[in-house]
Amino acid sequence: MATGCKHNSGPGFPSPLDAMHGPRETLVYLPAIVPDHSRPDYLATVDVDPASATYSQVIHRLPMLHKGDELHHSGWNACSSCFGDSSKSRDTLILPCTQSHRVYGIDVGSDPRAPRHSKVAEPADVTKTGLAFLHTAHCLGSGDIMISTMGDPEGNAQGGFLILDQDLKVKGRWSEEVTKFGYDFWYQPRHNVMFSSEWGTPTAFTKGFNPLLVPTSYGSDLHVWDWQKKKQVQTLKLGTEGLIPLEIRFLHNPESTHGYVGAALSSNIIHFTKGSDGQWVHKVVIKQAWPKMIGWTLPTLPPLITDILISLDDKYLYFSNWLRGDIAQYDITDPENPKLAGRVWLGGCCRKGGPYKVVGGLPEDTPDAPEIPSVKGHQLLGGPQMLQLSRDGKRLYVSNSLFSSWDKQFYPDMVEKGSYLLQVDVDTLNGGLKLNPEFYTDFGAEPDGPVLAHEIRYPGGDCSSDIWE
Repeated sequence: MATGCKHNSGPGFPSPLDAMHGPRETLVYLPAIVPDHSRPDYLATVDVDPASATYSQVIHRLPMLHKGDELHHSGWNACSSCFGDSSKSRDTLILPCTQSHRVYGIDVGSDPRAPRHSKVAEPADVTKTGLAFLHTAHCLGSGDIMISTMGDPEGNAQGGFLILDQDLKVKGRWSEEVTKFGYDFWYQPRHNVMFSSEWGTPTAFTKGFNPLLVPTSYGSDLHVWDWQKKKQVQTLKLGTEGLIPLEIRFLHNPESTHGYVGAALSSNIIHFTKGSDGQWVHKVVIKQAWPKMIGWTLPTLPPLITDILISLDDKYLYFSNWLRGDIAQYDITDPENPKLAGRVWLGGCCRKGGPYKVVGGLPEDTPDAPEIPSVKGHQLLGGPQMLQLSRDGKRLYVSNSLFSSWDKQFYPDMVEKGSYLLQVDVDTLNGGLKLNPEFYTDFGAEPDGPVLAHEIRYPGGDCSSDIWE
């Protein structure tokens, strides 16, 4: 059962900079989603050791116990927030299910190359709290596991937070307060604060994206919580510049008050920090134009920021534009004034020779529709979506599935032929991104048919799983 953290040694690293000097990743885990639900989703283990004979290949598949779970994001039973507790071990990958409301605990400690089922929180145990449609999982310094939720069991919009112990026994709600919509969260304990964000109404987003429902069924607020009292203390109204704010990241330095959120639909990066009066303030620090299109559904195309990451030294911010097709790297040494440092194009709707014609609105550094490379003979379908950065900051892993119903709507060829995992080399000194032509994991060639690959995790923790207290 869960116990509070002590201060000796334990999972993770004592600081973000210590984590940068940890061992190089040799394996990654990522969920593989079966879009027609004809068989269970599974956890794929991919070999990312360049010295291995199975480099960039799926070496193990662990099917879930039920069909139609819709695996999505993942987290850990313990991480650097519990560093100092020698009784804790990062040995269980937490897999919340977006559609079934189930939570799987996967044993990756016994044999990291062949994960196995360990524990399960069943839907009835979760939904009895009134919470459902699970998303982000974070381990807490207390030893508990916290998962954000996006709706009630009937699919109505409601942002809440579920608490489980180390055995995946549901303890209840983290707070009795709820928000209008839910999605991601990140906490910064030294400032007694947590931020949470908003996607939309489950009955809307699970069916795909209808832009006519944006005013009523999708969010545009950030919520500020008192971490100790578990109460909302402020709401940041992002307005039209912050439509559908998804992934939230504070700087990794636990003393910092700076953070960012990617507004997916508005396609802007919004910075937030604590003002001199103690109130939290925000502003758009990266504003992206919508490309002008011929042949697409609308006259303009939102770049659609769907993931953001910050390097462990807090030097670079990365984000993916799933519809436009690029990953951008910004130097955030001055957090309120990011500067473009690199960009790489990995698919998307804005491509030379593609089905749509781009007639304006691309970034200044890429004024014309880019030539999209192939990798090991594979055309890059879909657009770059989930990101994971190596702890040393030198390798960026990229998958291209967003959510199965949205994949079917925007990139049906990707659903039919399967998704990918790519690796991008990073220039950490001067900035710059370059696609690794030798790395391609083909989820279209899986033994039982094409699947959709989503969030990426390393056995030892990473830039989006670990929080320091």
